[in-house]
Amino acid sequence: MNKGAGSRFVTMGIVAVLAATAFALASCSGDGKPAASTGSSSKATERYTYFEQLPAFDPLTPLERNEMRVTFMGSMIPLPVRLAQAEMSVFVEVGWQDDPGDAYYHGQPADQFVFDMGAGTSANFAAAKVGYRRMDKVFINHLHADHMSDLLHTYCFGPAGDRKSPLYVWGSKASGVESPAGSGIRYDDGVVDFCSHLREAVRWHTESFGFQKTAAPDYVPPTRRSWGLPHDPVPVGDDDPRDAYALVPIELDWAKVGGVAYDNPTTGVKVTHFPVIHCRRGSMGYKLVWRTPDGGDLSLIYTSDTRPETNSIEQARNDGRGVDVFIHEMVVPPAVWAYKSMGLDAPPAPDDPSYGEFQKAVQAATTIQNSSHTSQGAFGYLLSQIQPRPRLTVATHFPVADDTVASAFESVRGHCPDLKMGRDIVWSFDLMVLRIFPDRIQQCRADVSKYAFLPPARVPAEMM
Repeated sequence: MNKGAGSRFVTMGIVAVLAATAFALASCSGDGKPAASTGSSSKATERYTYFEQLPAFDPLTPLERNEMRVTFMGSMIPLPVRLAQAEMSVFVEVGWQDDPGDAYYHGQPADQFVFDMGAGTSANFAAAKVGYRRMDKVFINHLHADHMSDLLHTYCFGPAGDRKSPLYVWGSKASGVESPAGSGIRYDDGVVDFCSHLREAVRWHTESFGFQKTAAPDYVPPTRRSWGLPHDPVPVGDDDPRDAYALVPIELDWAKVGGVAYDNPTTGVKVTHFPVIHCRRGSMGYKLVWRTPDGGDLSLIYTSDTRPETNSIEQARNDGRGVDVFIHEMVVPPAVWAYKSMGLDAPPAPDDPSYGEFQKAVQAATTIQNSSHTSQGAFGYLLSQIQPRPRLTVATHFPVADDTVASAFESVRGHCPDLKMGRDIVWSFDLMVLRIFPDRIQQCRADVSKYAFLPPARVPAEMM
């Protein structure tokens, strides 16, 4: 009884810390007023106080010349799918170029990237006023549906919007796994075949839009050299390589540690990849390093889904330089996953009729996690092995609420007792914005409308 009461006290105390930390954060722009609660519930299971109280931020704010901006367009595991969080997607922008002719954005980032594009993320991109032309480079960590399902929407409707150029998709080469073992069968399961089948699957859709012009007359496709690619960028299918329906896979050798996916000397961005452990060969993490106009580097790692492994640690150590932002997945304990999936607020008692169902759910969740994911405590241990510590660590792919985050924070602090919530580590949520500068990192909440339309398409006059 005393132990239970003590645990409850600790948890609620951390919830209070989450709220207080959010209020203490520096403003992002404007008056930086904290937001009011975004939901009517006061239950710790149904709100994320930390995010609610972050300073509001207008996503149309131009980047500063030495700013890297990260917006979480999705932050959730696929089971359960819920309204509060879309599946995974991370949008990264760097630098800024003024454009007086752009009446909406007034310019554009020096470069921009989408990492993963799971279900539900399209609505968040639209709410954040990110047009399709800004989503033309998509890096897929692995080909699970919760990391690529909204790619279908972006590919199909981008040409009807303002992306009048090809869609480039990075991903792994075929896994080479014999499946099932001993069968001699090795499926063509890499990004090239994925894109080829996707292109053909939507043939009716693309042909039905034949009345529209979908290729900008002045578009010059990138070359292997200009983008620092591992091979020539060649579309699947028979589309013109300048057309918006051209789907261009960039195949990466998933087994390489530090393989170069993209290295653009014009924008100063280099993206490398490394293997991680998630279900099947072919899963990768990415590291993005941007050389700022001032000559320094800003860096980010996005591991996506993985068990604890050493490549992520070594990449985050970065030859002793460390990284600015380290984004790594985390899962709740199997028991929590099980009872929440059953619609319960706590595990059932052993004499409860549902206890047998609960035990089976725990066993199933344990099997999944052991093969594919990083538990709360393991996350803490992994982070303790990274020196120097990232300026900011972000746990993602996680069902956030005050109760789950409080529990996870305690687990992580078991290995990193010096961590402070908000300063050193946060849990991501849809439309959380990180503004990363050489001397500071600001955390914000994108101020968006649930009824937003996509921004106006900027289309050359000759295509109208």
